Amino acid sequence: EVQLQASGGGLVQPGGSLRLSCAASGLTFESYNMMWIRQAPGKGPEWVSSISGGGGRTYYADSVKGRFTISRDNAKKLVYMQMDSLKPEDTAVYYCATERDRWSVTYDYRGRGTLVTVSS
Repeated sequence: EVQLQASGGGLVQPGGSLRLSCAASGLTFESYNMMWIRQAPGKGPEWVSSISGGGGRTYYADSVKGRFTISRDNAKKLVYMQMDSLKPEDTAVYYCATERDRWSVTYDYRGRGTLVTVSS
């Protein structure tokens, strides 16, 4: 059974930082491009960032470019997202997923999310 479990969310003030982690099991982790997606209250899912299976290529949505950094540790089957200079509009539930197509936000597997709230 494939499991993806995101963690690391919480309440942070504008301008603050958080580091999200996603633990994977039940799949050949390095074979999958991984992505983070988010869903704000009342809105549809939004692609945030992707990383290739080997970790050598990374991609970011314009809304987070320069503020978020995605990385992965294939030995530990973990994917991370360092989020800096957080803004209220970053408030959402964040999910990690195995990427099928980032533009249509489709995936083969998606785990439970972690809530990020940016507020003063």
